[in-house]
Amino acid sequence: MLKYLVITSTVLLATACQPDISAPDNTAAARQDAANITAADLGRRIARLAADDFEGRAPGTPGGIKASQYIADEMKAAGIEPMGVDGSYFQPITLTETTVSEGSFMDIGKAGEEMIRYEFQENSVYWTKRYQDSVSVENADLVFVGYGVVAPEYSWNDYADMDVSGKTVVMLVNDPGFATKDEALFNGNAMTYYGRWTYKFEEAARQGAAAAIIIHETEPASYGWSVVSGSWSGAQIDLVRPDAGASRVALEGWLDIEAGKALFKSVDLDFAALKESAAKPGFTPVAMGNLQMNAQINNKITTVSSRNVIGVIKGTTTPDEYVLYMAHWDHLGIKEVAEGEDGIHNGAVDNATGTASILEIGEAFAQNPAKRSVLLVAVTAEESGLLGSAYYAEDPIVPLAKTVAGINIDGMLPLGRTKDIVVVGYGASQLDDELQAVIEPQGLYIRPDPKPEAGYYYRSDHISLAKKGVPMLYADAGIDHEVLGISHGEAFSDEYTKERYHAPSDEYDNSWDLSGIEQVNKIFYELGRNIADSDDWPNWYEGAEFRALRDEMLK
Repeated sequence: MLKYLVITSTVLLATACQPDISAPDNTAAARQDAANITAADLGRRIARLAADDFEGRAPGTPGGIKASQYIADEMKAAGIEPMGVDGSYFQPITLTETTVSEGSFMDIGKAGEEMIRYEFQENSVYWTKRYQDSVSVENADLVFVGYGVVAPEYSWNDYADMDVSGKTVVMLVNDPGFATKDEALFNGNAMTYYGRWTYKFEEAARQGAAAAIIIHETEPASYGWSVVSGSWSGAQIDLVRPDAGASRVALEGWLDIEAGKALFKSVDLDFAALKESAAKPGFTPVAMGNLQMNAQINNKITTVSSRNVIGVIKGTTTPDEYVLYMAHWDHLGIKEVAEGEDGIHNGAVDNATGTASILEIGEAFAQNPAKRSVLLVAVTAEESGLLGSAYYAEDPIVPLAKTVAGINIDGMLPLGRTKDIVVVGYGASQLDDELQAVIEPQGLYIRPDPKPEAGYYYRSDHISLAKKGVPMLYADAGIDHEVLGISHGEAFSDEYTKERYHAPSDEYDNSWDLSGIEQVNKIFYELGRNIADSDDWPNWYEGAEFRALRDEMLK
């Protein structure tokens, strides 16, 4: 649910060995079409999507329904045809909504002694993925399992020689490569999927644990405690699972770093030393003295309906081949706040900007269709774990083997025009080269993701289709401001991350400089146009983790 926000001042030019891919002859025409993409249009759509009456666009809420209908109405007005179920613009999705309710608690302490009750949101957050009215954990011994990783290809097993059945496992954020910066360990500083919190909870369940706790630290997580406490409080959305979540641990949660350190200190364990040990090959789990967890989670459970919004501009020559544009329309809804405060999480940057962008790009295609079809998919429930895109990947409206390539747009800052374009996961597919062919004549350059350790490549909707083999580009506006330079871009992004990201203050402002978002929209339009007017099928590079899937699909 997070995206490229934290930046560094290191300028990295895209100089990897690349095949010679030149822009096709229709470049001038594509740029003429792109002239129809305007900051004024983008601003109108962003402002509307971020309006208070959409109530933060939470899935399954009146505001969410209203927002998705607005997107469908905009598609229709732009001449974009419906491509959803039964001739509609919608792909319905049934979701389960759970809310931790009164009477819930999480206590940890020494067996036989008075336990510490951890305060929800202040120093802990916890939930259960089991769709039960009440779930309990009783006298579950605590075990420190390092990074909570089992990775045979790296000869790594943080659960080695320890049966954690019925126990509470305690884990660190990210993976050992980040901790050591050793390029020979995992993927060095760049996060692997093993560093994602989603993986850690899944692995804990496979190991038979009763509960799983991650100790939060800002640097390896790449976001502060307020993001954790804000994102995991209130109603939580999930897809309807066949086993009703029975295969998950009873309790999943986080402790902030100070509470975590105090927990280790309470049984004379040196947190810093154990953290260092956990990053070295051969680490084995450590029993945390006589610490135990007692917890109870009372759930309010409802089933809610949401929907992806899908439109198409049919191709003139090969309409059964599709170029995909994707963005998530949902945000966090309304959170409980003190009386008189604004609890609406408007999500103007995240992701009214991306949703407005695919509408704007789609409108340009509708005015001049390409050879191939162009598919627009505005997905729901990204903030709850990429659920809308995951659902689409499992039940695609268009066969994935007929999806030529995709572009994901997720949260663009109104920084103004820049000299660069950021590519998250740079070096994965030939789409990087296609993008280079578009921007190089404009005097722009690709900036590879300057913070790969944050794992942004695994944290937006493109990954749902990438994991199925479809080449997906996840690019973003740059940070090297056309006039004010990189330092201005850094400060601008840092302010948003600290003050507005996943907060009620992520609101639209008429003073926004949308020239940079317009610039990137035109680039994305031209990129998609080049692919849609060609006969080529971009692929992952040889050796990329998804190449074999795509090769098999195209057979």
